[in-house]
Amino acid sequence: MIPVILSGGSGTRLWPLSRSHYPKQFLPLVSAHTLVQETLLRLDGLSGLQAPIAVCNEDHRFMLAEQLWEIGKKPSAIILEPMGKNTAPAVAMAALSAASEDDVLLILPADHVVADRAAFHVAVDQARRLAEQDWLVTFGIVATAPETGYGYIKAGSQSLGNGFDVAAFVEKPDLAKAQNYIESGDYFWNSGMFAFKAGVFLRELAAFNPTMLQICKQALAAAKVDVDFVRLDKTIFSTCPADSIDYAVMEKTSKAAIIPLAAGWNDVGSWSALWDVTGKDDSGNALKGDVLTVDTRNSYIHASSKLVAVIGVQDLVVVETDDAVMVASKDKVQDVKLIVDRLKAAKRDEAQAHRKVYRPWGHYDLVDCGDRHHTKRIVVKPGAKLSVQKHHHRSEHWVVVKGTAMVTKDGDSILVTENESVYIPVGAIHSLKNPGVIPLEMVEVQSGSYLGEDDIVRFEDQYGRV
Repeated sequence: MIPVILSGGSGTRLWPLSRSHYPKQFLPLVSAHTLVQETLLRLDGLSGLQAPIAVCNEDHRFMLAEQLWEIGKKPSAIILEPMGKNTAPAVAMAALSAASEDDVLLILPADHVVADRAAFHVAVDQARRLAEQDWLVTFGIVATAPETGYGYIKAGSQSLGNGFDVAAFVEKPDLAKAQNYIESGDYFWNSGMFAFKAGVFLRELAAFNPTMLQICKQALAAAKVDVDFVRLDKTIFSTCPADSIDYAVMEKTSKAAIIPLAAGWNDVGSWSALWDVTGKDDSGNALKGDVLTVDTRNSYIHASSKLVAVIGVQDLVVVETDDAVMVASKDKVQDVKLIVDRLKAAKRDEAQAHRKVYRPWGHYDLVDCGDRHHTKRIVVKPGAKLSVQKHHHRSEHWVVVKGTAMVTKDGDSILVTENESVYIPVGAIHSLKNPGVIPLEMVEVQSGSYLGEDDIVRFEDQYGRV
């Protein structure tokens, strides 16, 4: 069985912690591990697992690769989508990449929480047995409340061991319908997790959406392989229809089966959902970071960089990051996306990225900015190198705080050590490398008429960036 990790989401409903350049699957929201790490770690103990296949947005490739490396999980491939096309094309790419059509794929979104690992393992083994009999298996979450934010699956009358055939997939209902679904006992929440043979899925996709399958085959055949990354052809993939597994295959096939799953599942789709799965104090508060509360109940409070003090409130969500503070009533957290939409309309950076921005070579933190100057803290990983580049509108002054920098400027290389500095004038072709074994820490002061990150002309880059 091959785990397939789908990591294409942007996670805007957990803004300001989750942003499109650093979405929720890469955040440690419920444990010391990130959600994508937890997705793979919860598989430990299952027998017969092959190396995973991951599918992610091209912009997130280095974050995903590094986080998998941190937990000792080496994927057989990381397939890079140049743009999001929903889950059906992503799964098709994974199925086409499997060594055999008889390989069972275990499709797992990268941003879910499963509290009961043992129960999850039992359900996976049950799903694997049905998948080996050519069923397309979905995991139906045993509903605990009449949720209107989930789609539902109705179980059919045909018993399949511990599962059933699928009678119908149902869109998100209103409250009255959701209550009826719960009372009937025939309906389950749609988890978005699946198990099926690669060949069976591809044959069903060929029957119901042959155009999608043909374009996926062409984009994969024209892909460029860069170490562990499989870069799909952008021109071809852009013509692919966008559709979910449910719409493209599962709602149309006669081979759909469901395995009930009661394992403390949560898709962490909102701040209130995160409050549900987080440990709480005696007053029902879920607290993260440096937080002080007085007369506060049933609230979620997250402090990233500052002391947050909350007094005399209840049922609130308060989230602080180094560049934004969000306060919402717990029953209004679905409207966070409206704030994100307004930020995007105003073209504000807070919709996309944090003040700390991660790059394949390390990260930088924009600590101060004015009309004609920016100040950054820069950390470069051992052995990492920034691209060979120049700027048309800004000069840069680098001060090494810790470690050693190898700086190349207009063809000349110099070694810059702690408490030393170097000046990069406008138009100079330059690069920076950490030749040491400890992280390189620097302060960069930029000055000039334009300081945007798009004022970079790259001549050479070991990470394949344009």
